[in-house]
Amino acid sequence: MRSNRLGGKEDMTGEASESGWKASNSGSARSGSFREEETLHWQASFGGSGSRNTSPLGRMGSRNTSPSRQKAIKTKPRGLDEEIMATFCKSVHPDIQMEDNIWAMLPEDLLNEILARVPPFMIFRLRSVCKRWNSILQDNGFLKFHSQVPSHGPCLLTFWKNSQTPQCSVFSLPLKQWFRIPFTFLPQWAFWLVGSSGGLVCFSGLDGLTFKTLVCNPLTQTWRTLPSMHYNQQRQLIMVVDRKDRSFKIIATSDIYGDKSLPTEVYDSKLCKWSLHQTMPAVNLCSSKMAFCDSRLYLETLSPLGLMMYRMDTGRWEHIPAKFPRSLLDGYLVAGTQKRLFLVGRIGLYSTLQSMRIWELDHSKFVWVEVSRMPPRYFRALLRLSAERFECFGQDNLICFTSWNQGKGLLYDVDKKVWSWIAGCALQSYNSQVCFYEPRFDAMFY
Repeated sequence: MRSNRLGGKEDMTGEASESGWKASNSGSARSGSFREEETLHWQASFGGSGSRNTSPLGRMGSRNTSPSRQKAIKTKPRGLDEEIMATFCKSVHPDIQMEDNIWAMLPEDLLNEILARVPPFMIFRLRSVCKRWNSILQDNGFLKFHSQVPSHGPCLLTFWKNSQTPQCSVFSLPLKQWFRIPFTFLPQWAFWLVGSSGGLVCFSGLDGLTFKTLVCNPLTQTWRTLPSMHYNQQRQLIMVVDRKDRSFKIIATSDIYGDKSLPTEVYDSKLCKWSLHQTMPAVNLCSSKMAFCDSRLYLETLSPLGLMMYRMDTGRWEHIPAKFPRSLLDGYLVAGTQKRLFLVGRIGLYSTLQSMRIWELDHSKFVWVEVSRMPPRYFRALLRLSAERFECFGQDNLICFTSWNQGKGLLYDVDKKVWSWIAGCALQSYNSQVCFYEPRFDAMFY
């Protein structure tokens, strides 16, 4: 029997319960397929008028125990809306036998449209149904329908190496589940997770003394090594995918250690080569973390104080004199939707007075405007020590905080102003690298 702790509640997988519904993972997984890391449980709650009255006052008087007079007890699982609850309360009908000769004759386009709406992590289970479904990932008709359906939603991708074996898990925010993705298809030198965009994931690493970069699609298990850059040096990288233009670009800024001034290099998937651009002016960087929004790349600088901005349209660097908030201990730039740029960091010189805050850049006045603060109970649970290390990254107005010492993840929705913990154990590895990820089968290398 195995216990899972989700959202602070501990449930035991493998036990049947008459008062709840559970979605359980399959007993075994075929080689190269996805495996659910965690299982989500819903527990029905009893209460209200449906509860049995066992108090002395409730037992007074005559009591009719005739089956015809007994009332049916209705239960409602917590977290389910009235529409979903109505379907549970309907009478249960016996399963209808499906005619094989009818369902086997589904038109190809109808079948592709149905499968395109299945959550992407479930497709790998369906591939074992028949040879036709096993080759679905290479079918152009399926990929066409898949590109037209709405996105599955944001996920968190964690990558680490265990005894030089690459490991990867994905947490689906819509499904609230962890899935294990086999990553043995990557070469050994792929060590650093650069980031993800549009369903593609970028890695870099040293193959001997050569600095290399690759782009892969974890769902299709395909990858491609990019040509070598003009300067063989470890660089700060960021990847951007343009789905409408069916292309992606990778921007290489300064040397990762900040020791050398190197020209900015940009890889264009349409041209399949790196191009040289202006060298970033000599600055004292605060952090190697970068943020890309509205076709602009941003980095924090101490000298001169503010931000360095790289414009993709001109290939030039500009300085933005946006002073940081007072008593800022550590800050991370996070890109939001459209032109929104956030600064996330701790404030306070003493551990008892520290707090985590979020600011948004006012592009017209070049000032940081506070938009939110992390509630104290979340801050104390995420960072128990004042000098504890944390990471922060974001996508589409979602900001994720991770603390390696605590093995916890915290998610903040800027639009809804909602804080929520990330369940599971895949964040507990001290050398895990994490980024947001959008699973798409149709993500190509163009």
